[in-house]
Amino acid sequence: MKHSSSRELFAYWDQRRGTRPAPERGDVEPGAIHAALGDTFILSHDPATGPRFRLAGTRACALFGRELRGEAFTSLWSASFRPTLHNLVTIVVDETIGVVAGASGRTAEGFAADLELLLLPLRHHGQDSARMIGVLAALAPPVWLGLSRLDGIALGNIRHLGPGVEKTVAPRFAAPAGPSQVRHGFVVYDGGRS
Repeated sequence: MKHSSSRELFAYWDQRRGTRPAPERGDVEPGAIHAALGDTFILSHDPATGPRFRLAGTRACALFGRELRGEAFTSLWSASFRPTLHNLVTIVVDETIGVVAGASGRTAEGFAADLELLLLPLRHHGQDSARMIGVLAALAPPVWLGLSRLDGIALGNIRHLGPGVEKTVAPRFAAPAGPSQVRHGFVVYDGGRS
């Protein structure tokens, strides 16, 4: 994770979940992640309508020049990336795992911004698939912020934050022993830290 807000939110989420796959929504205290709040959002998930913003921080909203609350999460993305985002959200929800991804966007005037997306599952009233918390942040402060807005962003590299991987700051893995399972088109290899 490149952005400090992503690292702060992930560390807090990981601490709050303990041995569970994901923490309860009520376990998350905004004051504990105050430095990351401007870049943080919470999504609700309904399989029929897709993910929608329940809350969005001021810096995340400023990137798009509007309040994001109630808006469809996929509406921020270019049309060609929306199916991929739908699949990504489905993986986070169904498998109770996190993902971190790069993204990029442009304003109508042609200003570019490199972004980082972090999506983490939350339990809500005992349900694994009801909420997600995340970060959408510019990697460098945009000079155009407040004067323009991003129109449709593109998804870059995606990294799965699965069990055993996310707790390792600098992982060193043994050679793969062979595929153990296939999940949503990804081959998962047995292995471990050496």
